[in-house]
Amino acid sequence: MVVPATLVVVMWIVLGFDEVYGLNLADYGIFPRTLVGLRGILLAPLIHGGVEHLFSNSVPLLILGWFTIYFYPKASGRVFLLGWIATNCGVWLIGRESFHIGASGLVYALASFTFFSGLFRRRIALMAVSMIVVFLYGSMWWGVLPLQPGVSWESHLCGGIVGMVLAWYYRKVPPAHVAPPRPVEPDDEDDGETITGGDPGDEHLPPPVPPAPGDGSLYDPERTSSTWR
Repeated sequence: MVVPATLVVVMWIVLGFDEVYGLNLADYGIFPRTLVGLRGILLAPLIHGGVEHLFSNSVPLLILGWFTIYFYPKASGRVFLLGWIATNCGVWLIGRESFHIGASGLVYALASFTFFSGLFRRRIALMAVSMIVVFLYGSMWWGVLPLQPGVSWESHLCGGIVGMVLAWYYRKVPPAHVAPPRPVEPDDEDDGETITGGDPGDEHLPPPVPPAPGDGSLYDPERTSSTWR
């Protein structure tokens, strides 16, 4: 929890300075396809429009950040870095002409990474993590659609795509705390069939289905990422 907790604390400090001193830090967000907007690629996730905006990102960032580091420690550093940079570069390329602020792009990248990593690796323990992510934050995927004005759906979309690509790219990096696939000796009663290996039940567990919107999910995409005039 140290890394995601430190990141969240920094975000709250930045918001505190912005609120107390009226710094108008939203101007340092991502403004697509402009030179001045490039600074937002590094700074935008640290900037939020208010307490509710930041709180809505803090809890999922802590939970999903912990999931990523705990279950995928060898890839987690690169996932955090690329989830931050690549997502914001995508927003800079395709976003509307407005200041895009907030950490929801990183949240979507981490959620997408943990969800698809379990599917791509086909291990029961990791697929269980994927199902937990769907259960907690399934309705967040509606945030990738341009349904609400003032919500940076571009950040959500880019984060989701980046997380999925990273899950595929790092699918062969060994996870932690999960036993590796093992060969299973055939029994005399197997009639000659040989089990090639893998965790028991891997081939029988269907992929999780994201819940419909309005199901009481803990993550509301309408309150997590903003465009700022």
